[in-house]
Amino acid sequence: MFDGLLNALGDLMGSLWIYPLIAVISLVDAIVPIFPSEAPLIMAGVYAGSTGSPNLILIMLCAGAGAMAGDHVAYSIGRAAAGKIDRIPQHTRRGRAIAGAKRLLDSRGGMALVIGRFIPWGRIATTVVFGAMRYPRMRFTMFDAIGVTAWALHGTLMGYIGGHAFEQEPLKGLALGLGLAIAVSALIELVRWLLARRQRSGSPAEAEDPQPTGNTDRISARG
Repeated sequence: MFDGLLNALGDLMGSLWIYPLIAVISLVDAIVPIFPSEAPLIMAGVYAGSTGSPNLILIMLCAGAGAMAGDHVAYSIGRAAAGKIDRIPQHTRRGRAIAGAKRLLDSRGGMALVIGRFIPWGRIATTVVFGAMRYPRMRFTMFDAIGVTAWALHGTLMGYIGGHAFEQEPLKGLALGLGLAIAVSALIELVRWLLARRQRSGSPAEAEDPQPTGNTDRISARG
């Protein structure tokens, strides 16, 4: 299925249909992770770098608009299903993702949306948790715009670099673009893990403070 969709996308790279298709894939991936939207985004960047088509700016705009629309759907789902989300067992993959998103929200606030965009399963868990915690919608939109812009720019540029490096061999360009994107995501995840570890090492001192310091209580109070 994955290979078939990539082949179909390759045939459409010179067509105007690629723009709405990229937007739809980005929207769906923000709600249900059936197909990783980074792959077609990087692929579009590869073709833009090697053949000049499609238009890189339009691809970024369509991908960002689709991802942002999908994030707002996930946010609304979180608001509507807050009680059910809290009952998801934490030993499941979904439960671990939600628990991680809550910790990220508590420690990073709105910037968790930007970070979550680059973490597997993180983008969906983070947007749903923001909705469940009733994070203010206007602030959600502001941080989400930053996150999807960084994500769309990152994906297309990784592909564009690969396309320029292998102008006559798009498959190698796609492999290079995907490799660069994975490396950047892994670096972000490593930095996040190191920060979390550092925060945990300082938790005993924080535990003596009876006053809550996280963002979660403030978010709930705004609800």
